[in-house]
Amino acid sequence: MRAMPNSLPVTRCGFSVGKKVGKAVARNKMKRRLREIIRQTPLIPGWDLVLIARASPGPVKYSDLKKAVIELLTRARILEDHTPDANANPH
Repeated sequence: MRAMPNSLPVTRCGFSVGKKVGKAVARNKMKRRLREIIRQTPLIPGWDLVLIARASPGPVKYSDLKKAVIELLTRARILEDHTPDANANPH
């Protein structure tokens, strides 16, 4: 993954899936999965992201792909934190 701050109020995402991942059907499936993972993940606004899929030795399960993307976003500190603050008043 590559990330770069932008001056926009949104985060934009691009996807790069090389031919080593497979034929067009496999590459498009990978892009659809990555798009869905990003759509469901709360991100901090103001970033341009490019997710780069590399070849794997076999089929990748959706749950493993999601775990990898979440870890990358966490390491880049782009993932919105939805954990409630211990000192926050719930009412």
